[in-house]
Formats: sequence, structure tokens, C-alpha cells
Amino acid sequence: MRLSAALRAAGLALGVAAVTLAVLITVLGVGGYSVGASLRALAGGAFGSWAAVFSGTLVRATPLLFAGLAVAVAFRAGVLNIGAEGQLLVGATAATAAALWLGPRLGGLALPFALAAGALSGSALAAIAAVLRARFRVLEVISTIMLNFVAQYGLAWLVRGPLQEPTHIYPQSESIAATARLPLLASGARVHWGLILGLGATVALWFALRTTAWGFRLRAVGANPSAATSAGQIDAVRVAAGAFLLSGALAGLGGAVEVTGVTYALYENISPGYGYTAIAVALLARLNPMFVVASAVLFGALEAGAVSMQRDAGVPSAVVTVVEAVLILVVVAADGARGRWVTTRWAAEGDA
Repeated sequence: MRLSAALRAAGLALGVAAVTLAVLITVLGVGGYSVGASLRALAGGAFGSWAAVFSGTLVRATPLLFAGLAVAVAFRAGVLNIGAEGQLLVGATAATAAALWLGPRLGGLALPFALAAGALSGSALAAIAAVLRARFRVLEVISTIMLNFVAQYGLAWLVRGPLQEPTHIYPQSESIAATARLPLLASGARVHWGLILGLGATVALWFALRTTAWGFRLRAVGANPSAATSAGQIDAVRVAAGAFLLSGALAGLGGAVEVTGVTYALYENISPGYGYTAIAVALLARLNPMFVVASAVLFGALEAGAVSMQRDAGVPSAVVTVVEAVLILVVVAADGARGRWVTTRWAAEGDA
């Protein structure tokens, strides 16, 4: 997607978000909500100050960036990985366990081990669905959704059992050591080096997809696995499985970054649905890793601004979830309309 098309898509997304919010507040706001005050509160909570950007929007955008990349790389290979939420949760769980065990023993060296544990555990969860897909023809949409629940309830058991904090009062883990935490990017802000790690992963994935043989094979399999196998002599099953594992690793790394950079402890609601929102992030970015960054920031801004909107204007933050759903419907509809227009044009040129 060219830059001009990306800018048009971004403008459309912002316009749709604003109009949808205005309609929801006007139609559903029987309590007398003010549209102008609500939109100002949303914008102020997302971008109204240095603290709003660097302690709110970018902090929420970071796990969305990792999970969005995970969904994008899987979808580009034709793998419908709906399990980024579960992979993120097991990544957070493994990173917490590694940091708690290694922190007192290795000091600062515990951090890379915790991040690696998160990535490997996310990849391991994705591997289950990959094997089911390749060996038993189980649809990955079904298996990854089911594995999300396995990860969710497994985490709930762990924070009430083996990983519960020493007093056994709260359903959460002990806080990880300071040496096992990601450093902050700036004093007085909550944004951390996980954002830089995510941007590095973005550039690496974009470069690999565009310039390497692996990227060509992945894109070919995603476009048409039968043609890639017959004409390109590509092992479509192997390429798809590799994309599945990489997708799980990215989502798991996002969970590890959230624990080591933000929460510093594991608890049940550590993810407010980042893995599910990531599907919207990736689709809005048209599965382009570079545009996933902008899409993640947009959704991070919506979620950060929703808190301010509820606090300052009294509008329920749940309306932002509706806005996100409408954005996806608009993107899907626009893609469908564009596809029909291209097909009609080709047919007209063929008749001529």
C-alpha cells in the first residue's frame, strides 16, 4: 500500500471514529451527554499532554503493536490466527515465572531470559494449533480460539496457586525484581524500552517480507497456496507453519513486554483483550507491518482516551469498543468495494 493510500485510510479511520462516537453519544446518550465535551475529553486523554501521550497512548499501543504484528504475519501467510490473546497471556505468564526465578540469581541478565521465555511460550502455544492444522486438518480459527480459553484459565489457576504472591491474599504473583524490568524511555513517563523493541521488530519484519526469499514464499503462500506449491515449488504447509510459530512468538513477546515494562506482576486481567483488538489493528493496517505502528497508536489512543472520556464527560468507555468494530466493518467493506471495482474494470477492458 502506497503512502498516499495509507494517509487516506488513516483519514478515513479518524473520520469514521469521530462520526461514530458523535452518533453513539447523540442517539444513545439519553443522559444528556455533550458530543463536543466527549470528543474533547477523548482527544485530551489520548494526545492532550506529554503525559497523556507517553504515559497513556504509547503504553497501551505497545502490546497492540506486538499482537498486531503477530496477526499480520499470520494473515499474510493465509493462517487465520485468532489466538494472539492466548499467546500473549502465556507469554506474560512464562516471562513472570522466569523473572521471579532468575531475578534474584542473575540480576539484570534475567530480563532477556524473561523476554525469550515469553516469545518461546507464545510460539509453543501456536505450535499446538499449527500441528492440528497440518496433521488433522483442524481449522485454526477454532483451535486458536479454544486455546485462548486454555491460556486464560491456566493463568487464573496459576495466580491462585503456584505463582500466587507470598501472603496468599491477592490473586496475583509477586512483583518481579527491579533488575528484571524494562527501563523507562524517559523520566516521569511510563513508556518503556518495549516500544523500541516493538519498532525494531516492525522494521525487521517489513524488511524480511519485502526483500527476502522467506518473505516472498510467505506472501506467495498467503496469496494462493496451490499456485505456490505447483508453480513455485514452495512447501506451503511448512511456510504456513513457520508463520504460525513466528506469529505466536511475537504475541508472546508482547505479553512478556507488558509484564516487564508495565505491570511488573501477573494477574488475571493483565490483558483487556489486546489479542482480540490486534485483529482490528492488523486489518486496518492492511497487514502491512509499517502501518501496524500507526494503527496500534490509533487504537491505543482510543483506549487511553476512553478512560478520560468516561471520567470527564461521563460517557461509558465501552462505546470505544463499538467504534473499533465499526472501523473494521468500514475497512472490510472498502476492501470489498475496491475488489469489485477492479474486477469490473478488468472485465470491461477484456470486452473492449
